[in-house]
Amino acid sequence: MNNTRFASALHILTLLADSPGEWLNSEWIAGSLNVNPVVVRKELIVLHEAGLVQSRKGKNGGSTLAKDPQKISLAEIYLAVKNSEVLGKLHAQPSPDCPIGKQINQKLSVLYQDIDQILLKELEAHSVASFRAEFH
Repeated sequence: MNNTRFASALHILTLLADSPGEWLNSEWIAGSLNVNPVVVRKELIVLHEAGLVQSRKGKNGGSTLAKDPQKISLAEIYLAVKNSEVLGKLHAQPSPDCPIGKQINQKLSVLYQDIDQILLKELEAHSVASFRAEFH
């Protein structure tokens, strides 16, 4: 598992929170993440769709937070960018003839849902503002 989407999204939102009222362009943000600006633009689209950022085009374009960083929980970010389970994927084709194999995905699904709820509860207790404060 090497999914860096949550880390990238939190990095982007922390940069935006650190520059209130400014419109940061994707090239500048990409420099901080040390990635191609296309990667940043893709994440900004997802964050925009989740209502976390505003973006504008043009020479003076860029992105800024859509709401107070105190009101953006880390759980919101996680849900916006989540594309797989924390513990990985289910088995593609376990053996239906095996007493374990025929039930493994059902049991894993329950486990994954439980873990997700624990993670969401913890992330809900933190905001972009509280995370940003760790840098100052």
